[in-house]
Amino acid sequence: MIIKNWSNILDGILPNESIEQVICNQFANHLLEDLGFNNQEICPQFKTGNADKVDFASRHNNQNDIFLNSKTNPYLLLEVKARATGTGAKINLSEGTPQYLATREQIKKYLLAPNCQTTQWGIITNSVHIQLFRRHGKVVIPATRSELIKKNNISVIVDQIKNLIDQPPKALTVCIYNNKGGVGKTTTTINLAAILKKQKKKVLLVDFDSQRDLTKSLKLQIGTTSLFDCLADTSLDVRNTVVPFSPIGKSGKPVPLFDVIPSDTRMEEYTDSSLAAKIQKGAARLRDLLQSFIYEYDYILIDCPTQWLFFSQSSVYASDVVLIPTKHNGLTSLHNAARVIKEFIPEIQEQRKDGGPIALPIFFNGEKITDPQLHIANSEIEKIITEEKGKSGFNLLPYYWPKAKKGNVDKTIFSITSYATVANAAFSHVPAVFINTTVAEHYFGLAKEYFLYG
Repeated sequence: MIIKNWSNILDGILPNESIEQVICNQFANHLLEDLGFNNQEICPQFKTGNADKVDFASRHNNQNDIFLNSKTNPYLLLEVKARATGTGAKINLSEGTPQYLATREQIKKYLLAPNCQTTQWGIITNSVHIQLFRRHGKVVIPATRSELIKKNNISVIVDQIKNLIDQPPKALTVCIYNNKGGVGKTTTTINLAAILKKQKKKVLLVDFDSQRDLTKSLKLQIGTTSLFDCLADTSLDVRNTVVPFSPIGKSGKPVPLFDVIPSDTRMEEYTDSSLAAKIQKGAARLRDLLQSFIYEYDYILIDCPTQWLFFSQSSVYASDVVLIPTKHNGLTSLHNAARVIKEFIPEIQEQRKDGGPIALPIFFNGEKITDPQLHIANSEIEKIITEEKGKSGFNLLPYYWPKAKKGNVDKTIFSITSYATVANAAFSHVPAVFINTTVAEHYFGLAKEYFLYG
């Protein structure tokens, strides 16, 4: 492994360097070498397949497959910016700045491009700031914060990035949450798990709601150990909390579908304050426990209660992304989704300090929507977006209307229409997607909209 003298490298770059190629030559090349890639494993100006070129793509060679020659199946992308514009104005890649947001969208576009389907990581940097992103299927999430580079921290930052890309987690952890009840969180969790299973994905469900709706719906009991006990007792093995969900198939034999960590009836006995005081690291504890599973499962889905208290805070803290079901005809669910996006998730991001979790765009979950109803819902959403923009500057538009572009406010919101079979399935203790093909098509659409690539 090549260990660079980063102090000399940083000293060699002008504070207002405006030529991007200088940053590529004097910083990015050294960065990629320190991340473990040699000259034959680094391809400058890699064609992503969308008529765009990313500054660098890298992956390790496989026997006779030299990446620089084949230019296929990249593992990591690197987008480089200069430190300043030609006029001397700083290019600021700290989080929230317009230049950061534009560069973040740029690396996201590259990561999802046709020639980058194997890519798992993306980096943006101008040698002043640097941030690592992880791609999981269709989801691109921050793996670190946008770090300010200094002589005394650059080696630590590079080591952190190298450790992450050398040991990529397999799982995407998803919390299904809205700060409003009755939006179908549990139904979404179960049927999303089932449809992902049908796509050959390995899924773990976590029932972290004291009401135990998910556990009861699947007719399960806690395993040899309770997740609730694991919160406070660090000597317990969290793997013993997992039970298989294996309903009886047509052959009369159990059919393994996915794994579940059931909820514990004792969760209801604790008030929020009494429980939080009992658990070391508080809401961060669940995330630590679930780390045991991130190299085993493709998806970890968490069902949690409605109110913004310990169990829901823990669930959001443990997640990479938050999926937010709403009702088109539920005014409070639309407004509470905004609270989740602009208040609760940033609150957890501030505690975690690693850039996560992030909110996925809302989706409608419920009765069939008529055109007049959709018009009313969109009018209310427009009010929510406009008021928040004027009050705090927070832009909620991409979370409500993700397909909207500048000059084209496409108000399309993904929607799942409820069916009687969804309710009936709860009584038969089998996910509805295994009972009704139309229901399965809708949830497959949800999985493709948010999670599955291609």
